Order: sequence, then structure tokens, then C-alpha cells
Amino acid sequence: MDLPLAGKKIILGVTGSIAAYKAADLTSRLVKLGAEVTSVMTAAAQKFITPLTLQTLARQPVVADLWDEGNGWRPGHIELAEKADLLLVAPATADIIAQFASGLAPDFLSSLYLMARCPVLIAPAMNGKMWTHPATAANVATLKARGVEVIGPEEGVLACGYEGIGRLWAVDGIVERVTGLLAR
Repeated sequence: MDLPLAGKKIILGVTGSIAAYKAADLTSRLVKLGAEVTSVMTAAAQKFITPLTLQTLARQPVVADLWDEGNGWRPGHIELAEKADLLLVAPATADIIAQFASGLAPDFLSSLYLMARCPVLIAPAMNGKMWTHPATAANVATLKARGVEVIGPEEGVLACGYEGIGRLWAVDGIVERVTGLLAR
């Protein structure tokens, strides 16, 4: 069996979008390709999908709280960031994009982002009006200028009932991009 991601450590950041449920499929596919996936969930993400789902699929603990740092003396966000081959945030909300662009670190995921020296790939998912707002556009441009790769969003029917841009990129496409990035 071909395992193109064998031995690769991927941190999957999951944020508070209805598309968070797709993180389960994404996790499953990455694990099947040989990756070790550690999920980091924001508090808002946990309103859409439970940590237990991702923990079971990845067979790894899920990190959900900056103040629950684990067993060692070293802060968990530092240790996890130093071991990562890729930080993937899918779905990435306007909120997390703004935090990353501004250097804010109020939670585990944003703190980990500031520590990460591995490639970062974000897959935005939000209402189209949020995506096209000048503030979001500026934040995305800032992240791209810093080397963050952005995949999507796609156009289609959104959960809010609108039609247009804002859907999370297809899971197949995200997996393909991850595989391409880590094959470098």
C-alpha cells in the first residue's frame, strides 16, 4: 500500500465553521495516507464537532485548551509546533485568519501558529460577504506575503443559504495539496 505521507506529522487546526464536520473526513484520509494527525480545535469548533470524533479517527489526543498543557514541563504549543511538518487549518474562519495576520495568540491554535516554522496551509470557509470584506482580504494578503498558502474557498451554496464564494475547498483537493506540499 502506498503511504505518501508516512512519518509526516500534520497539525490540523479546526475552527468554528459549519464546515468543521469535514475535518473528520480530512483526518481519516490523511491517516490512511500514513500521516500522524494531531487536531487542535478552537472552542467554537467544538460547537460543531466533538474532539472525540477527531481523536478516534486520528488515534491521537486532541488539543482544545491552551491551559491544558499536558504532562511535560515544556508548553504544549511549543513542543507540538517544533515537531510539525505541516500546519493545516481547515476550515479557517475569518476570525482565525485575523488572529494569525495580527499576531494575536488568545488560544492554543493561534499560539501554535506563532511558533510554527513548518509550512502553513489554510483552507478558508465562511460566508461570501465575510470572505470578500476588505479586512479579510487584507488579512489573507498579509498571510500570503508571509508565506502562508491559501487553498480556496470554492463557490457554491453556503450553509447560510447564500450562493457564492465561501465553501471549504473539497477534501480531495486539500488532501492533494497537502501531499504535494509534503512531497517537496
